[in-house]
Amino acid sequence: MIKECIETKIVDSCDVLVAGGGFGGISAALAAARQGKKVILIEKEYILGGLGTAGIVTIYLPLCDGLGHQISFGIVEELFRLSISMGAEDRYPENWLDTDDTSDRNIKNKRFEVQYNPSLFAMMVEKLLIENGVEILYGTYAVATHKENDKITAVIVENKSGRQAIAVKSVVDATGDADIAKFAEAPTVNFKKGNVLAAWYYGYGKNGYKLHSLGFCDISDEEKKAGKSVPMLIDRRFSGLDGKEISEQTIMSHTSTLNDIKKRRADDPTLIPTMIATIPQLRMTRRIDGEYVLDESEVHTYFEDSIGMVSDWRKRGPAFEVPFRTLYSAKVKNLICAGRCTSVTDDMWDIMRVIPCCAVTGEAAGTAAALTDDFSALDVKVLQQKLVEKGVKLHLSDIGL
Repeated sequence: MIKECIETKIVDSCDVLVAGGGFGGISAALAAARQGKKVILIEKEYILGGLGTAGIVTIYLPLCDGLGHQISFGIVEELFRLSISMGAEDRYPENWLDTDDTSDRNIKNKRFEVQYNPSLFAMMVEKLLIENGVEILYGTYAVATHKENDKITAVIVENKSGRQAIAVKSVVDATGDADIAKFAEAPTVNFKKGNVLAAWYYGYGKNGYKLHSLGFCDISDEEKKAGKSVPMLIDRRFSGLDGKEISEQTIMSHTSTLNDIKKRRADDPTLIPTMIATIPQLRMTRRIDGEYVLDESEVHTYFEDSIGMVSDWRKRGPAFEVPFRTLYSAKVKNLICAGRCTSVTDDMWDIMRVIPCCAVTGEAAGTAAALTDDFSALDVKVLQQKLVEKGVKLHLSDIGL
């Protein structure tokens, strides 16, 4: 055991610090900056987008309910359109983007989803954030927090410059793993089932440039009924919260990728990998235990404090209003969560972890962080008005449901 006594220098300050540069963090940083606040976004990788870029999970799942109604609005749609502004890779929803005929969006047709290129999106969204005044610190880990009177006063980070502190007014935890919440001793819950191994990669061969999805893969109910299935690569699950375990998982993913390439080369000797996942493909690890825990059974339920709506990527029909109370715990007054670590049951977690839901909660979290340093005391109607001004629709009644 080594006992350390450390003094950490405060090197910067901001109104809103966003930890994590996935779709939740991107949306939060963009929303807060557009409210005129000084925003610092810290990201441990050297690319934005999280699983949606570095993890190569490049499917922007639906913004609609599958019955012809758009459910999610605001930055979530802005990023959707940005992701394919230089061309879509697959699943292009022409019935949503190329026509105003709403009758062509019903159950018989494509949902409002798309497959995009990870490298193009990462570069374009970086440019968007910088244009909006967000400062990005790459290669930067949050490793601790400093608190006074139930508020985080500084986030301790480490990067190539060493150990430093950033003074903050409010913090958005978009780490995906509720790391800031854990450091700040907010209540958290671990995902007990664990994560299935995945090994996605891009390759180029005789059939062109293709995304190959090995292991865990999001399959809709319709695809399951049509007979689609994805075999497990190994009979083991991963918590995503242990450094040694994550390293083992990554090595197994690389091994599975290489074996698949060798297998495919028997039929196509020209196949070469063009991009492999550079982060572990973890979906659910740890979340905040907030002031409200949203459950899958609360489909089509009205919440007075809704900050936006999301759909169920797995099936057509379900839609959910997202209560503001799922984003924070009153035990740490100036901490709010976005992305896949918001306060939901395990059943609902599988819905909320995907890109549209991360962006919806991110925009709300970033906007709220720009308004206050005490989320439990925030007048939610003020927050809702700000969101509505940016094009967000809050309630199912707003879209005629």
